Amino acid sequence: MISEKNPYELRDFLEKKVLQYNQPDFIDDDPISIPHSFHKKQDIEIAGFFAAIFSWGNRTTIIRKSRELMEALDLAPHDFVLNHRSKDLKRLQHFKHRTFNATDLFYFIHFLQDHYRKHDSLEAAFLPAVKRPLIAKGSVAVITDPTLGPGEVRNALSVFYTRFFHLPDAPYRTRKHISSPEKNSSCKRLNMYLRWMVRTDNKGVDFGLWKKISPAQLICPVDLHVARVARKFDLIKRKPTDWQTAMELTQALRIMDSSDPVKYDFALFGLGVMEKY
Repeated sequence: MISEKNPYELRDFLEKKVLQYNQPDFIDDDPISIPHSFHKKQDIEIAGFFAAIFSWGNRTTIIRKSRELMEALDLAPHDFVLNHRSKDLKRLQHFKHRTFNATDLFYFIHFLQDHYRKHDSLEAAFLPAVKRPLIAKGSVAVITDPTLGPGEVRNALSVFYTRFFHLPDAPYRTRKHISSPEKNSSCKRLNMYLRWMVRTDNKGVDFGLWKKISPAQLICPVDLHVARVARKFDLIKRKPTDWQTAMELTQALRIMDSSDPVKYDFALFGLGVMEKY
């Protein structure tokens, strides 16, 4: 039994669990296997985005439905969202994963098409715009992809929510599939997606594709399994599992590793799901 009174003992224990689960063997049975099926940056981003959004419930089902969708997108999701025609959407009209249906999917594709026509990476959708003066022209330029400042992941998630639903045909029902800190959601799926895209190490699990968000800024994904283990280790005290809980857990993890706190997601998830801790 790990002593809750000895933070060094807990850190060492969690470090060992990170090494155990942050391995290529982890990939096949996890939704992150979906983006790992691709090599092109934009395909990885899109496949990862859908796999993360689908990530609630049984992992086998999540992976199966994510693969089904990628096959329907001709195993080339970036090309599909940019170049599809109306007739191509017909094959998607019966797609469903739990409460996510074709209405949601069509809007997701519309948003992605609009975004990738303007930007090379989905990372830009998470980066707050800043205004900088153009002295020579005497006007103001809006820069849409600055490097994220310290502690701004909350802002990034809020900005993404606003940007995602800015198109005039955004269905109200689809809003439930994109979380926001403004609604006090833990934003588990989006935080997981950010971990996949931002974290980088030599283990081959996370991708490290995005460079304008630092691993030190990431917020730990919190679901019921992670929260249960974290409470056992006294890393969180809040009873609800919400945004404040995610922040509380991340702050505790930053004490153990300020440069890469969400690496402990591997340990907490592995203990909760694999070991039923």
